[in-house]
Amino acid sequence: MVTYRSPGVYVEEIPKFPPSVAPVETAIPAFIGYTEFATDKVDGDLVLIPKRITSLVQYQQFFGGPQPETKLVVRVDETTKELPGKPVGIAATARLAETNRSKHILFYALQMFFANGGGPCWIVSVGKFKAVAALPELADLAKALDPLRKVDEPTLIVAPEAQALGLPDYLSWQDQALGQCSALQDRFTIMDMHGGTFSMSDAKADLVAAAGLFRATGLTKDLKYGAVYAPNIETVLDLTVDETQIDVEYVKDATLPATTSKLAGLQKVNNQRYELAKGAIRDFPCRLPPSGAVAGVYAAVDNSRGVWKAPANVGLSGVVGPCVDMTNGEQDVLNIDPTGGKSVNAIRAFTGRGTLIWGARTLAGNDNEWRYVPVRRFFIFVEESVKKATAQFVFEPNDANTWVKVQAMIENFLTTQWRQGALQGIKPEHAFYVAVGLGKTMTPLDILEGRMIIEIGMAAVRPAEFIILRFSHKMAQS
Repeated sequence: MVTYRSPGVYVEEIPKFPPSVAPVETAIPAFIGYTEFATDKVDGDLVLIPKRITSLVQYQQFFGGPQPETKLVVRVDETTKELPGKPVGIAATARLAETNRSKHILFYALQMFFANGGGPCWIVSVGKFKAVAALPELADLAKALDPLRKVDEPTLIVAPEAQALGLPDYLSWQDQALGQCSALQDRFTIMDMHGGTFSMSDAKADLVAAAGLFRATGLTKDLKYGAVYAPNIETVLDLTVDETQIDVEYVKDATLPATTSKLAGLQKVNNQRYELAKGAIRDFPCRLPPSGAVAGVYAAVDNSRGVWKAPANVGLSGVVGPCVDMTNGEQDVLNIDPTGGKSVNAIRAFTGRGTLIWGARTLAGNDNEWRYVPVRRFFIFVEESVKKATAQFVFEPNDANTWVKVQAMIENFLTTQWRQGALQGIKPEHAFYVAVGLGKTMTPLDILEGRMIIEIGMAAVRPAEFIILRFSHKMAQS
């Protein structure tokens, strides 16, 4: 109470509204990988310094573009004679062995992220590009986690280039990423399945083998904080090439030896062959791990529906199709793992519907509490929102007046979530409860030791993963 010492008129404003919980952002990924450069005119060197961007233009401004391919070869065949199985004409094809392709794909992953509805994100550059086809290193990627730990906003961790690590290093990386998510309890990891040399294959048998190898090794802790997706996807993106390094092989009638020239000098010599070669390069499939596109879907679904909606049964933009087509029976092996419980979310092509994410399970696929991605991410969302809102009550009197304010604040927030469809129940009291107070959540000793304990229970909505239609015959009655 204010003590008044001189006569006069005084105004007192009495707060009547309870404090409120501001919902935190839910789909702000942090992308980790190698970049062309990492420089800001204001901040200087950005290597291992998280940088927030909102567009691909900003990425190019601070981190450059993709690493140009140098090992791609274009073959131009010209047929002027009638030959068995070869029509008269001229055609070009491109080839690039997977082992010779650049593993620095962060730029392409960002393209897929924004194409699928992504918005603000963070970039952690671990250094400049290595030589073309050189593999990323675990030590480099792991260094990004420490500075990322100090940034509060990111809610997703994505490292598309990690799939190119050796399997032991990949599992170590994911174990460290999951460990950070569990320690901070405010983020989730989107993974690309890695199963040794089978990961980039387009054979169904290799996909099953890769899943088996992935499940049989490593990753035993904090599985509820991550989800893995497979197979890789073929995108509509064009690979960037260094024309001074690209060989063009010209073959005439298959009767003469091939002549080879560099693409950069071909335009002045023969523009037709140059354009054919460029067209073949544009048609060459750009295959990527799905994590960048999946992160974009997470952001789009969160913004349009809510974090409680499963980021599944959603079409992927900019995708020709999955590298491996699978049936329901083949997905059965990926979706449910009775031994280790590591579910793998499939990306599948459906006639007339496009390429869809067809799974919404965390790696803890056999855990009834944390089986589904939207349940885990919704709890992260509520926990972080309430945590930030209750910080204002630290050092407030630990009495009934404070308890009432805190309880009303949290109940109002959860009622809003219930109305939006995030919680199950026809009444708010069926959907959640908030308890705080002496004899409810605290003992006299708790109060003496300065602990205010709040207990919150929520009936989160769960996705209808299996829709079962039951039909039977009915006897005619008229």
